[in-house]
Amino acid sequence: MHDPAELFAFALVAFGMVLTPGPNMIYLLSRSISQGRRAGLISLAGVGLGFVIYALCAAFGLSAFLLAVPHAYDVIRLVGAVYLLWLAWQALRRGGDSALSVTILRNDTPRRLFLMGLFTSVLNPKIAIMYLSLLPQFIDRDAGNVLLQSIVMGITQIVVSMSVNAMIIISAGSFAAVLARRPAFALAQRWLMGTVFLGLAARLAVEGRS
Repeated sequence: MHDPAELFAFALVAFGMVLTPGPNMIYLLSRSISQGRRAGLISLAGVGLGFVIYALCAAFGLSAFLLAVPHAYDVIRLVGAVYLLWLAWQALRRGGDSALSVTILRNDTPRRLFLMGLFTSVLNPKIAIMYLSLLPQFIDRDAGNVLLQSIVMGITQIVVSMSVNAMIIISAGSFAAVLARRPAFALAQRWLMGTVFLGLAARLAVEGRS
């Protein structure tokens, strides 16, 4: 099973990525402000199903790949380190990603809300890259069943992302106002996560496993 420190490190990455403005956050904030918390939570259910789809695909596909190809882990580890460096650069550079453009949306039916959340999640490149490039970095082939490890990490990501997004939906108006009116908050968030991403990238780049 997972080393608790490894699982915590993965949860920290998941937490940082869900706090980084992207398609899911923009859609859920816009929907909650436009149509209310209930609509936001229904949309979040669709987003959650998208997470489940990615988690299952990654767990079964990556598990088979890492077991079949002897040097696959090292290649994916280095790709993940490069991606973390890119995330750190995006966060730390002047004028980096912090702005959130909330759009007023028309009211939709619960079915459409769910489907829009699902499509937003499935088509979100940030989630795809996280599962395909980052999740394998935290798999220890010597720690037991690779498939089980992948599923545990998938569940961890889903719990972290759903919990944070639910809190964002509940306080949608206040959260959007903080991001819009207090640039210092966004700057602090960017520097915190940029530093975390840099540390993880360095760790992955120098780490080797037999």
